Amino acid sequence: MPIGIFANALAVLLGGLLGAAFGKKIPERIRTSLPLVFSIAAMGMGVAGIVKLKTMPAVILAIILGTAIGEWLQVENRIERAAGRLKDPLEKLFSKKRTEETRMADAGEVVREPADAAFLQQFVAILILFSASGTGIFGALTEGMTGDATILLTKSILDFFTAIIFAASLGVIVAAVCIPQVILFLLLFLSASILMPLATPDMILDFSACGGLLMLATGFRISGLKAFPIANMLPALVLVMPLSYIWTLF
Repeated sequence: MPIGIFANALAVLLGGLLGAAFGKKIPERIRTSLPLVFSIAAMGMGVAGIVKLKTMPAVILAIILGTAIGEWLQVENRIERAAGRLKDPLEKLFSKKRTEETRMADAGEVVREPADAAFLQQFVAILILFSASGTGIFGALTEGMTGDATILLTKSILDFFTAIIFAASLGVIVAAVCIPQVILFLLLFLSASILMPLATPDMILDFSACGGLLMLATGFRISGLKAFPIANMLPALVLVMPLSYIWTLF
């Protein structure tokens, strides 16, 4: 039973609805400070996974090769384009057009952007954050392989408050992100459960360590310290267990 997956989708749904209804009452200082707390939480989850590492050379090699493959395939760009295609049908469900003023810090002036451009930029960001982040994909695979929903349950807490903050400006459409999220996570869960009989305990621990490195990078990205290409690093999760097995074997 994919408890973590459904809990995560429910958190996004409820957070999006609450944010749309009451988000305007949230002070700006809270909207600014909470993402920093989210980044620390992601880093802590990453460190908890990294300490499980068994075969360091295999994990490091997986990260390097996986990122190289992801950059070559332009995984992050492809995800952004797919998210952009989902924007229109989801927006029609709620049919709420909006314009947004964005403050240009360097120029010191306020400029009005077209509604679609501003909306698309933010919508793509939340779709990737909730559905295609390293933490979510790693959590769904981990629950499928081991039945441990801890990562997704922790992510659910973070996503609940994140959805509230995003929905305060984008509206109830944020809640609809739970639909592609639950579909993707269920597919990952089912594929991982099929692969589970082929994995050794050490391979699973190295997989956890590799996912921990991705979550650590996610924390840096959320905080704005360094924009790691998280989506382009995802192929490492596919490579790490075979490399761990080969390294241990030879």
